Amino acid sequence: MEPLARLRWPVALSIVAALVTIGMKGTAYALTGSVGLLTDALESVVNLLAAVTAYFALWYASRPADPSHTYGHEKIEFLSSGLEGVLIVVAGLGAVGYGICRLLFPEPLQAIELGSGLALAASVVNFAVARVLLHHGRIHKSIVMEADGQHLMADVWTSVGVLVGLALVYATEFTFFDSLLAIMMGLHITWTGSGLIRRSFDGLMDHAIPLEDRERIRDVISANLPEGATFHMLRTRLSGARRFVEFHLLVDGDVSVREGHRLATNLEAALEAAMPEVAVTIHVEPVDEQESWEPEYLRRLGEEPTPPPPTQPTATP
Repeated sequence: MEPLARLRWPVALSIVAALVTIGMKGTAYALTGSVGLLTDALESVVNLLAAVTAYFALWYASRPADPSHTYGHEKIEFLSSGLEGVLIVVAGLGAVGYGICRLLFPEPLQAIELGSGLALAASVVNFAVARVLLHHGRIHKSIVMEADGQHLMADVWTSVGVLVGLALVYATEFTFFDSLLAIMMGLHITWTGSGLIRRSFDGLMDHAIPLEDRERIRDVISANLPEGATFHMLRTRLSGARRFVEFHLLVDGDVSVREGHRLATNLEAALEAAMPEVAVTIHVEPVDEQESWEPEYLRRLGEEPTPPPPTQPTATP
């Protein structure tokens, strides 16, 4: 199976799941009149829109680099996950608002048992598809698939809250439990969506890769440096599943261009072997030249400039 198909089929599965659960939850709302089930059904509509957006984003992100997009198209994944986060927040706030409205103006519920059964079946479908999306999202480091999986898990928690509310209404005949649980689940959904928006914003702003990965990069570089060489100006960023790494390799100024290129190529190979989906750019500089050290810029990157000691003048006999 081609990489593109491996990435897109789980999202296609979520589109099918959204269509199925919209029908199930819509029927449950029509039977019961539960505000919780209505917000749950609206959440599935948002799921469908988000899944279609995610499918398009994965198709576009898989396109190879071209003259207009020399670093590839993967960043659209952050845009897609950010849009999905916004949709999740809108759904959450809508659930809170409608829950408050029904709390102030309660209405009796009907056919609670049948409606709850349909909602439970829909939540089982969403849970299974969410696990598939999260699993493949982590394997392929795809934020858009992880976002879609988290969106579905938020829907599952909404359904759980709605079912708890319906059970309390059925046991006590107090309809305010339905509205109260809808409000609580709406706040939870809003928090989940806010996290996705923040993560997507970081990606669009070229946020550095996680500290643990950066330390691993430093360890790999240090382990493969020749004697007398060092490195600095390490910069990293994410673009979808790809990680970009740039740094300056400082070597003996008398090293030939051919030898410097060989050292850089060996470092690139070591990093690519240690971290898949990494693109490495290395700038080779003479370690014994003052121009190779940029103290102000290094401090901005959190590195302390440590230039070599000045060359001692030769003593006159």
